[in-house]
Amino acid sequence: MRTMTRYVDEDLHGAEFRECDLTGARLIGVVMQDAVIDGLVTNLVVNGVEVSEYVEAELDRRHPVRVLLRSEDPADLREASRQLHAGWAATIERIRRTPGIERRSVNDEWSAVQTMRHLVFVHDSWFRRCCLGSTELFTPMGIGPTVEPYREAHGLDLSLDPALDEIVSVRDAQAAELEAWLDEVTAVQLAAPAPVPDDDVWPPYARGRSVRQCLRTVLNETFEHHRFCVRDLDLIEAQR
Repeated sequence: MRTMTRYVDEDLHGAEFRECDLTGARLIGVVMQDAVIDGLVTNLVVNGVEVSEYVEAELDRRHPVRVLLRSEDPADLREASRQLHAGWAATIERIRRTPGIERRSVNDEWSAVQTMRHLVFVHDSWFRRCCLGSTELFTPMGIGPTVEPYREAHGLDLSLDPALDEIVSVRDAQAAELEAWLDEVTAVQLAAPAPVPDDDVWPPYARGRSVRQCLRTVLNETFEHHRFCVRDLDLIEAQR
């Protein structure tokens, strides 16, 4: 186990921490202006004040669908899925008004088409595999994790460069599949153990979770990546 790195009197101006585990990190006597924190943040204390609840409440106010995402009621989850799909549809129409913007990125983030290709993968892995128990290969255009052996496995083909319309067509079909399933699923089925196939395919840590927990991953990913996509589209358009 590595000991915690201590930075004393260091200039970290402009530093970026990406995909880092900062659990238990302590920032004492620091100067932090114009900083951005984006991720799974809980129990965050700033100058003696626990601010996570304030942040969560504000996010719920800005995005009421988040409340539905946390529900155990199938009707709420159906409505959440419908709202998420409608939000993405509106953003796709926004993208079409500026041809080429779908392939632009800022701050080393995914472009819009890369983001949607990742959601293709999320649906195949967390919904079809974990909620339905499917062993079918993933849709080739999907973009999954960067780690081996999952980076380009189980049908993924990173050499592909699909057009926006092709990606949208696949995402629409996936949304229709999810909606049809949600129309029939019950609370009892959601609470059951996820039927994850017993093989070495992503996600390896899904076993032992409930169907509801796996579905929540799908819906949360759909929501969060839409938020990221809109954020970056705003930045790109501001630059123009």
